[in-house]
Formats: sequence, C-alpha cells, structure tokens
Amino acid sequence: MQFQYGIDSRVPFLKSVLFGLQWAAILISSIVILGKVMGVLHFDDPLCRIVYLQKLLFLSAGTLVCQVFWGHRLPVVPGPATVLLIGVMASQGFGMPAVYTSVMIGGAFIAVLAITGLFGHVQKLFTANVVAVVLLLIAFTLAPAIMGMIIGQGSGVDPFLNVCFAFALLFLMFGCYRLLQGIWKSTLMIWAMVAASIVYFFVFPAAQLDRLFLKAPWFSGFFQQMIVDPSIQPGVLMSFIFCFLALSVNDLGSMQAVGELLEAGDMTGRIKRGVLLTGLANVASGFLGVIGPVNYSLSPGVIASTGCASRFTLLPAAVVMGALAFFPAATGFIGSVPSVVIGAVLAYIMASQVAAGLAIAFSGEKGAGFTFENGLVIGLSVLLGNMVAFFPSHAINAMPPFLRPILGNGFVVGVACALILERVLATGNHDGIN
Repeated sequence: MQFQYGIDSRVPFLKSVLFGLQWAAILISSIVILGKVMGVLHFDDPLCRIVYLQKLLFLSAGTLVCQVFWGHRLPVVPGPATVLLIGVMASQGFGMPAVYTSVMIGGAFIAVLAITGLFGHVQKLFTANVVAVVLLLIAFTLAPAIMGMIIGQGSGVDPFLNVCFAFALLFLMFGCYRLLQGIWKSTLMIWAMVAASIVYFFVFPAAQLDRLFLKAPWFSGFFQQMIVDPSIQPGVLMSFIFCFLALSVNDLGSMQAVGELLEAGDMTGRIKRGVLLTGLANVASGFLGVIGPVNYSLSPGVIASTGCASRFTLLPAAVVMGALAFFPAATGFIGSVPSVVIGAVLAYIMASQVAAGLAIAFSGEKGAGFTFENGLVIGLSVLLGNMVAFFPSHAINAMPPFLRPILGNGFVVGVACALILERVLATGNHDGIN
C-alpha cells in the first residue's frame, strides 16, 4: 500500500492534530468501555469510578508516548487489556491489593521475558490452535459480564426493554459496518456510543442518568488513591500469569500486523522493545491500581483508511488523554454512557474477537488446513472455559481459596486445556506465531 506519510514522517501541525484527535477518540472510547466495567467491579462510590477512568487515561497517554519514542516506534496505540479484565473478574473477593500486586508481577514477568530473549520460547507454545482458543475465550468468558450490563439491573428501565434496545443497537452497528467506508467505519464505535446514549435517554426518560460528574471537581490529581499495600495471593498470581502470557501474544500480533502492513525494518528489535515497554507499563498500572495496557490490533484498519502511517500523529492523542486525566468532571461526563450501550458495544467488539479466532483456526499453518484433531483441541478448550465462566457463585465459593482464581477462571482453564491437548493430540500445528 502507498501512504501519504510514512512511519517517521513529520506531518504538518494542523493535519497532525486532526489525525491525533481521531486516535484519541478511538482510544477514549475503548478506555470508557473497559474502565466503566472495572469501576463497577471495584467501587460502589461513583466518584471513585471517575478516578479510575482518570488513571486509565493518564497511563494510556504515558504508555503511548513511551512506545512512540522508545518502544516499538510504530503507529500502534495501547489501551486497557480485555484479557486482564477476565483475571480481575475471577479474583473478586481477594481484594484490590492482591489483584494489582499480581498485575505488577505479571508485567515484570513479560518484561523479563522480553529482555532475556525467553519470549521466543514462550511464543512457540502458542500455536495457531492455542491462539484461536485465546481469542475465542476472551469473548466467551466475558459473556456473563456483557449479559449483566445489557440487562441493566438498577437502570430504572425494564430489563426486557434494555435487552431489546441492546440487540437493536448491535444489529444496527453491524449494518453500519457493512455500509460505511474509510474513517467512518474505523470510528463506528464512537458514533454508536454517542448516538445510542442520546437515543436511550430520549426513549426511556425513566433511565437514571449518572449526574454525579456534576459534583466532581473541575481539576484534581488522583495519585492519593494508589495501591500502597502489596499483597500476594498465589492463586490470583497464577491466574494472572496465564492472562499475561495471552496478553504478550496479543501484543506481538498487533505489532506484527502493523509492521507487515508498513514493511517496517528491524521488527525483531521493535517487538522486543515494544513487549518490554508493555510489561513496564503494566508494572506502573499495578502501582496505580488500574488494569494494564496492551497494543491494540485495530491500528492497521485506521492506518489504511486514513493513508497516514506517521507515529508522530499519535502524540496529540496522548496530549488530549493526558490533559483529560486531570479533569474529573469532564472524565465523568464522558463516562456517563449507559451500561446497556456499553454492553452492546462490548458485544460488537467481542464478535470481532470471535471472527479473528475463527480466521486463525481455519487458516491452518503452512498449508496444514483444519483437521478433526484441531477441532477437538479448540472445541473442548472453549467448551470447558465457557462452562467455568457460567459456574454459579456457590460452585466457585466451594472451591479451595487457593484454587478459586485458577479453576474458577474460565479463561485459564480453557487455555491450560488447549496447551495440554495440543501436545497430547499432536496435531502437527506446533510452529507457533512467527
């Protein structure tokens, strides 16, 4: 492909700002989606949820700047990792210190893998079948959380009407995806969230709009709410190690996709630095008490639609997010999107995740194609992971506390099953992700 601006091109100021605002809008929408889910999991106080969003914005902005100048140096944007959300959900009841201590250790773990070169050996475990299982499980094990957001208990609207609204929005988004082109398709999530929120409050006047952002200060810091009392829970830590292995593969895939699109040089060095910085950013996120970042795979679509591959256009996006992080009222206003809309948009995102998993599963490696044994590895792993994700709370609580974050985590169970079956069934699909 031919691009108007290459990786290291300096873009005129006005154009750079416009491109940066587009990147900022895409990243902020992703931060709002995952940040709202995490805020509800952790806090009853809505003002604390606003602080959580502030810290996510600050961390994403800092990570973006570091990646552009010292990391992979590619036009790839980092944002909150969905796979870590699964680890947090499975670790409820162990406390935030245990969760975010595990995030710090997990970040340090993949940073060490990148520095020592051991990441290449771990990479070989993630064959096409295992990567397909990872992508599918991220979507399926989030289904209970998505279901809860769509039902919208406590929203002031009948759950049946919420479900109807969410399904209508979901199918409308897929219709727009089919019809739209270029930048409109790339920014579909943003327009869907804005338009759907307005329509939702107009159609359902009884809906309870979160107006607490009006009570939030206009300008404020947030560093007083960092996690300062580390706590290690072995079961929680083991659960997050699985999540971080999947995160590192996701990180690798995102960088490779953009590197191949742009024919960037020194991809080995870029990937090593990129994974290292992702690990360090997750250490920082654990210290701040928020979910850690990963490089997003949506970047190639945005680059292709705009024709701009300059990494420097990401800097205005970092400035916008970094500035917004210190304005609680503005952050709270952006985060006032109804949970029903968040659930529908998250379902749309997870459908793309399923599509990516199926594409990898059926592509095979080196012409091997899809065999019955491949189907067994993927099928049983996804089935077990999905079953665990829907275990009732009393079944999870009956497990020994040490094993609860592991055996009660559908993602961990499914990935562990895939890693074992891939060796037992010897499908011949062992080349890993190159």
